[in-house]
Amino acid sequence: MGISKYLESRKNIAGSVCGIAGIGLTFAGVAGPYWPVVVAGLYGAGALIAPPERPALPDFPDPTAQLEELRADFEKLCVYLAEVDLPPAAGGQLTELTNLLTALLAPGWATQLLAQDPEGLHSLGRAVRQDLPEAVDSFVRARWWTRLTPGQEPPERHLERQLGLLRQEAESLAAALRDTEARRQETHTRYLEDRSGDEGISA
Repeated sequence: MGISKYLESRKNIAGSVCGIAGIGLTFAGVAGPYWPVVVAGLYGAGALIAPPERPALPDFPDPTAQLEELRADFEKLCVYLAEVDLPPAAGGQLTELTNLLTALLAPGWATQLLAQDPEGLHSLGRAVRQDLPEAVDSFVRARWWTRLTPGQEPPERHLERQLGLLRQEAESLAAALRDTEARRQETHTRYLEDRSGDEGISA
């Protein structure tokens, strides 16, 4: 610890306060000729009993900032997806999935709930940043190899299944957020009912 940090530390502040108390005892005639020892002893005692320095917490981005970053990443992903040529069936599923993700990430009540749901935010970020781009990129690469070695299982079947599973996850997340909002509304209704009952009794 540097000198400047120690001067600002809790130990030095507590020791100084106790040392000043020792000087006060000296002026009061209590310490006598041993006042340097008393002052030093009180300073040391104060420094020992002072609570340890608490390291600063890591400066993690708050959920709102994480949502902004995720929304920007999703926009990049949509630009990439627009450049990929997909079969009609897979293209339809992709449109349904991206529409759902767009609704979840749009500013409003959904993002407010997501900001309070770390697991949901993580799940959505994983879909946008990992699962969906990996599914589409794997299809593009597999399709190229299939053209060289025909007779293999069409890669679009895997893509369709993957997009279907991702859509199910997004739908489950949307349903969970909807249930959270419904429980909040029910809780407020019960609160108003209980309050009205209590007011009726007091009247």
